Amino acid sequence: MPAPLDPVIAQIIPLLPLRDPTTMTPQSARDSLRELAASRAAVPPPPVASVQDIKVKGGAGPLDARVYRVGTTPAPTVVFFHGGGWVAGDLETHDRQARNLAIETGAVVVSVDYRRPPETRFPGAFEDAFAAVSDVFGRVAEFGGDAKRFGVAGDSAGGNLAATTAIACRDAGIRLAAQLLVYPVTDTVGLYADVSENARFPSRAENADGYFLTRATMQWFCGHYLADSTHAADWRVSPLRVTSFKGLAPAVVTTAWFDPLRDEGAAYARALEGAGVPVRQHEGPGLIHGYFGLGDASEAARAEAQRARADFKALLARGI
Repeated sequence: MPAPLDPVIAQIIPLLPLRDPTTMTPQSARDSLRELAASRAAVPPPPVASVQDIKVKGGAGPLDARVYRVGTTPAPTVVFFHGGGWVAGDLETHDRQARNLAIETGAVVVSVDYRRPPETRFPGAFEDAFAAVSDVFGRVAEFGGDAKRFGVAGDSAGGNLAATTAIACRDAGIRLAAQLLVYPVTDTVGLYADVSENARFPSRAENADGYFLTRATMQWFCGHYLADSTHAADWRVSPLRVTSFKGLAPAVVTTAWFDPLRDEGAAYARALEGAGVPVRQHEGPGLIHGYFGLGDASEAARAEAQRARADFKALLARGI
């Protein structure tokens, strides 16, 4: 039997945003995530040695980015993409996640603020992500300084961008040491509304409602990101649809048991394993989508996130 819902998280769920797509707008989604981040202002953020705002190349021009360092010696470099359904989220909403990633891996973390829909629809976010990774990799001496210990990471929609960027890196000859995919979106075909497509992933029914991220909210996100439903079959938004998984970077894939995205994340981990890619999967027992941001309140969330980051650290340290 799976672990029951963490009681601390059960109390938090009613306080979380993005749960009612019938009234949500892109701006209200963005505002609510920013307000959630601001509500933690009284809790000091995890301390790092330095934080620097910079620009990196995007698909259509410069992007805002933020660099987190924990030291001055050569280190791995990780490009991080925030979640928020592609529509919401930014450098501020995921500041603590980026800090924890830097602290627990020892890496120089470059958090990238990609363009968001509906102002910029697919493939804008993907193009920004790949351009940013290519730029940082080309300038790695300015960051961690070691091209053999270079990785990508992201949560939710950011996990989707990390996964698709890892594929693009393989195809472009950019070798990554590791990828950290935190409850990623991996298959948008059917836009979470098609009965036959949803049947492939039982978690979409089991966790359709009541656990923060809902299936209806995923429909809303996809409707904003994809201007045409046929785009959903493109591996640049549905990495589970890529022709080949061979040669992709070693991966840490996390899912959450009470998450509609659980089974597509697990399917992606299995697809990587089937192609001979080293994979460590963390199933997130008792947890919900978004638990990487709930570690200050939930010990179960904190411990599971730390285990995943420790595995990612080991992959980065091994290098290529």
